[in-house]
Amino acid sequence: MTHRIKNAARRLGFDPVGIASVDPPQHWAFYQKWLGMGYAGEMGYLARNLDRRSDIRQIFPDAKSVLCVGLNYQPRSDGSDNGGEPKGQIARYARGDDYHTVMKDRLLQLLSEIQQIDPSAEGRVYVDTGPVLERDFAARAGLGWFGKHTCLIDKGRGSWFFLGEIILNLDLKVDRPQLDHCGTCTQCLDACPTDAIPEPYVVDSRRCISYLTIELKGAIPRDLRSDIGNWVFGCDICQEVCPWNLKHAKPTSENAFQAREGLNAPALTDLLHMDQEAFSKRFKNSPIKRAKRRGLLRNVAIALGNVGSKSEVPALANALKDDEPLVRQHAVWALGKIGGARARRALDKALLRERDAEVIEEMRLARNKIKRKRT
Repeated sequence: MTHRIKNAARRLGFDPVGIASVDPPQHWAFYQKWLGMGYAGEMGYLARNLDRRSDIRQIFPDAKSVLCVGLNYQPRSDGSDNGGEPKGQIARYARGDDYHTVMKDRLLQLLSEIQQIDPSAEGRVYVDTGPVLERDFAARAGLGWFGKHTCLIDKGRGSWFFLGEIILNLDLKVDRPQLDHCGTCTQCLDACPTDAIPEPYVVDSRRCISYLTIELKGAIPRDLRSDIGNWVFGCDICQEVCPWNLKHAKPTSENAFQAREGLNAPALTDLLHMDQEAFSKRFKNSPIKRAKRRGLLRNVAIALGNVGSKSEVPALANALKDDEPLVRQHAVWALGKIGGARARRALDKALLRERDAEVIEEMRLARNKIKRKRT
């Protein structure tokens, strides 16, 4: 039966596929320590339902096996674009449709097929949601090993794949874990611009560009803004430099995960000009909607400060009128970073109408920075 279920999963496009036991997560003690170190940042939900996270039988008492699957999301284009106006970068996983929906729909279809194989089958479907430490189970099921950047790496595929699980009441044959093949390589640690990987197999989310541009809801710490570069949603650097991806990763055949028009290398000023209606329309059924408009435009402003020029001052000056203080605050920072007389005049004018204390403080710092550049 195990063989038939795996074949059904592969027919639906899942690859790799493996089976794990329902034993408590092997990295549970590490996970608790990681939380205790504060590395989860503001992601408080990761500390909730710990009893269920520690034992999935608290979720599904009849659980006997965990079917773990992967789905390649590497788009055909690498998103490089060096010409024209300043461009932003979006993590590969977010350039297409929302993987939660794509994966969940297909996993539900797979569960239906499993129930045709065995009518007594019952299961619970998870895709990056719920109190399931999915990488732990996926590693145990042989889908890959934990890379030093903490993503799962498969020897024949690299790390560009989503994970999904079906917790089943069926007693299936479990798979063997893969061995760790990172060896002495430290490419991911060395390449991280914000030093978010303080040691192998540990990520400090509070410094991770993906966390800063997606999960963090407020202002991005000033000491990390320059290091974000032109990433406006997520970051792929630690995976881009991984030798296993460079050698073995292949583009996905999934149309849903191909980059939408304009998302391989989006024009930053176009993004900055979006109102709520345009944002909702452009990112319908997209992972990017998680950041909300205010979060995305905050990130865009930072990117313009990092890679823009004085030509982008008018667009940033216009952003000083945005209804969201968070957007105004980071547009101020960008103007201070770019500098020049036009940026200073835009800040002086905006200061006369600004009422938000954090934006005003950002203006003070930005104006002083421009002043220092002139002297």
